[in-house]
Amino acid sequence: MSRVLVVAAHPDDEVLGVAGTIAKHVKKQDECYALILGEGITARGEKRALFDGKEQESLQKDAKTSANVIGYKDIVFEGLPDVRFDGLELLDIVKIVQRHFFRLKPDIVYTHHYGDLNIDHRLTYEAVLCACRPVTGWYPDELLCFETPSSTEWNFGRKEQSFFPNIFVDITDTLEKKLEAMKCYRSEIREYPHPRSIEALKAISMKWGSTVNVKYAEAFEQIYKIC
Repeated sequence: MSRVLVVAAHPDDEVLGVAGTIAKHVKKQDECYALILGEGITARGEKRALFDGKEQESLQKDAKTSANVIGYKDIVFEGLPDVRFDGLELLDIVKIVQRHFFRLKPDIVYTHHYGDLNIDHRLTYEAVLCACRPVTGWYPDELLCFETPSSTEWNFGRKEQSFFPNIFVDITDTLEKKLEAMKCYRSEIREYPHPRSIEALKAISMKWGSTVNVKYAEAFEQIYKIC
């Protein structure tokens, strides 16, 4: 049995790129946890201080419902300012991630891709990578990056940081769990052709599945693995 941690910047990121794979981990009786660093949603208002806290509470409630669908053992919210991680000291974000690493001691960590358009995603990756360095008392055995639809594919102008997956997970038997989990996010799900629509998520899974001759798949870029 492995212990798995998904470190995501915003609520719904833990579903978009990795939920089918996490559902497979759960089927194998692995312990799966989600750490959500940012608030999500507050960047949509004119000013963060004026944002309605009830919407934030509703988003977290949806995240917990979604996590139950997938089978996460726990989901934790740190509440960092949405799309404003660049206003924080990177070390502060690293220390948050490290605290949860030491608490959970995951064997496998999934997080955002380093080339994503969203600044919170990129800084989440940087913080996770720093926290994974084998210079502390404990560190995970494997680190993988997932794609986040509406961010990863929009890294125009940074070809050297494009998403080039080298790990593919067959999620043919767990795709419906992923789609069901996404439907729980009432404020985040969109109508097709938006990348966060049910149809688009299914199409993305079909694309990666066809790459490796399965019906549906999720794709990952493996950063390192210690065997």
